[in-house]
Amino acid sequence: MALKPQQPVPALDLPLVIDTRFDLAEQRPRAFTMLVFYRGLHCPVCKGYLQELNEKIGQFRDLGVTAVAVSTDTEDNAKTAWKVWNLGDLPIAYGLPIAQARDWGLYISKGIKEDEPERFSEPGLFLVKPDGMLYAASVNSMPFSRPHFDDVATAIGFVTDKGYPARGEA
Repeated sequence: MALKPQQPVPALDLPLVIDTRFDLAEQRPRAFTMLVFYRGLHCPVCKGYLQELNEKIGQFRDLGVTAVAVSTDTEDNAKTAWKVWNLGDLPIAYGLPIAQARDWGLYISKGIKEDEPERFSEPGLFLVKPDGMLYAASVNSMPFSRPHFDDVATAIGFVTDKGYPARGEA
């Protein structure tokens, strides 16, 4: 079931690769918490996507956005991705249970190659307001056609400047 804007999002409390935790309920961004769900270490598209986000993390902070990348990956795989992909500035949460990924409306895939996990979530990007309500969501059933971070940043600048309301809740 798809989440709807202006409705509360599911809880999200997961470990981070830096040996702390990310708890969505504790986030107090000026504008949004941006959750970027990715497929995992096995995904070369995810590598480039998260590297781009890591390069733009300061731009998002300046817009009042706290960003975090989330996957169903194991601790070892998440720490390997963080290190090998050089994602030092990007918080990486791992260990998302498949049932919780479904709560977020993410598509679930079965591994078809040796290096893929048995099951993992497909990508999604969610903007969550400081009160825990969903503002916007983009969910993919494949690793391709994700929102471009420049477009997301431009949109965030516009909606925060103009007080543009969430859409799609009807």
